[in-house]
Amino acid sequence: MDVVTVGEAMALFIAEEPGALASVSRFCRRTAGAELNVAVGLRRLGFGVGYISRVGADSLGRHLLDFMDAEGIDRSHVAVDAAHPTGLMFKSLATDGSDPLIEYFRRGSAASHLGAADHPLAYCAAARRLHLTGISPALSDGMRELVFAMATQARRAGQGISFDPNLRPRLWPSHQVMVDTMNQLAAMADLVLPGLSEGQLLTGRKDRDGIADFYLERGTKQVVIKLGAEGAYFADRHGRGVVPGFHVAEVVDTVGAGDGFAVGVISALLEGASLDQAALRGNAIGARVVQFPGDCDGLPDRAQLAGALAGQRYTAGGQDS
Repeated sequence: MDVVTVGEAMALFIAEEPGALASVSRFCRRTAGAELNVAVGLRRLGFGVGYISRVGADSLGRHLLDFMDAEGIDRSHVAVDAAHPTGLMFKSLATDGSDPLIEYFRRGSAASHLGAADHPLAYCAAARRLHLTGISPALSDGMRELVFAMATQARRAGQGISFDPNLRPRLWPSHQVMVDTMNQLAAMADLVLPGLSEGQLLTGRKDRDGIADFYLERGTKQVVIKLGAEGAYFADRHGRGVVPGFHVAEVVDTVGAGDGFAVGVISALLEGASLDQAALRGNAIGARVVQFPGDCDGLPDRAQLAGALAGQRYTAGGQDS
């Protein structure tokens, strides 16, 4: 196992016509969930990926399990919950390159009932890296306990930990609880992947150097900041700099670009690449993802990644997420 991650897999219904969700009559079903997107992306590049989650004993849950099987993700620790439903979300169709509107239906979902007792210690210990986002600990107190238990074990074992804040302010009881929790997890990670606006909010620093310094001073070894159209900023003990983004002829959907970016950075680092090379791969995959409607439709295999890396400088689209 190369990477283990934990999160909520959701059914995604994408509008097939533009307009307010209330007026849309036709939707296309896909899958969603930041951690699931990363698992899919890493698996398509040939890495062994384990996913920890819980779905409902319903048709949406069955669809997600079938999807994981088709992608080759190890789901031996994805439980089926007969008492609580699978989470789902609806996404509007944006035809002007703007961010789509999203409505979530995840309160009381099966995944939100995960807790520390669901931590498969031996399973997690066998992986090279643990990947976390800030969404899972926001879902419930139990999920927060599980995420911190996994991070604590991985840190003690010397495993790599990557952390993408992926902020969802509406899920948190207060702004301060969100900030404190995110920064605690970031301090436990080797690699932190914030967007620029996220870094500013979480650290109180305004520029890229200040954000990177905030995390490096607290023990993080590597920081990569997503800059949208400008590319990405990277910093570690060897140096810091900016790598360019990639040209996108038409932006279809910006959701999932940050997850694609994480796939690029993590996969490159697992292969021994330098941080600047990893950030460049992150930019390439993020730029590819925004050209597809589903959250993970644009995540590439090896041949598609080679094509994405051959692209021109990024001139439009992308998401600071």
